[in-house]
Amino acid sequence: MTSAKLFDGPYLKGKILIASPLIGDPRFDRSIVYMCAHGDDHAMGIIVNKPMGLRLPALFEQLSVKSEIEVADRAVLDGGPVDRDRGFVLHSDDFLHEPATLVIDEGLALTATKDILEAMASAAPPRKSTLALGYAGWEAGQLEDEIAANAWLIAEADEALVFGENHDVKWAAALKKIGVNPEFLTGASGHA
Repeated sequence: MTSAKLFDGPYLKGKILIASPLIGDPRFDRSIVYMCAHGDDHAMGIIVNKPMGLRLPALFEQLSVKSEIEVADRAVLDGGPVDRDRGFVLHSDDFLHEPATLVIDEGLALTATKDILEAMASAAPPRKSTLALGYAGWEAGQLEDEIAANAWLIAEADEALVFGENHDVKWAAALKKIGVNPEFLTGASGHA
């Protein structure tokens, strides 16, 4: 039986999920996921703290995205295990391209078309952006069941967690944001 009624209201869209040591899936070990959509029938988010071995300028060159500016030398993120050959850009809402842009929360949006890459390489890029390949997805009730099993903790999102470049400290910073010392989590420090 799923715990679909765990959330009455706006669900988790715009929140951060923090993987606990009970996650049981190495793809999500110490991950933080920014939730882009969450409803009765599905949930979708982008992992925002797992850099790949690929940098934005190299990706733009591979995709033949012409640049009007020097593109920031930022890491491309491993956004999750689903649709890994597709790019997803979380960005400030000063770039909106209807109908391709999904406004997630006040100030934050998601676009998965080449338009956002061209905007990022333009003279007027979005104020903030991060690009990920792939996403994390859940079927109806699956995420709620994982939360009920203590696999995920929930926190409010902020710009440092979503757009910050110091990926090694994001997991611990997200835990501290909700008052959890990562050293005291079961399995986090190698002790039972």
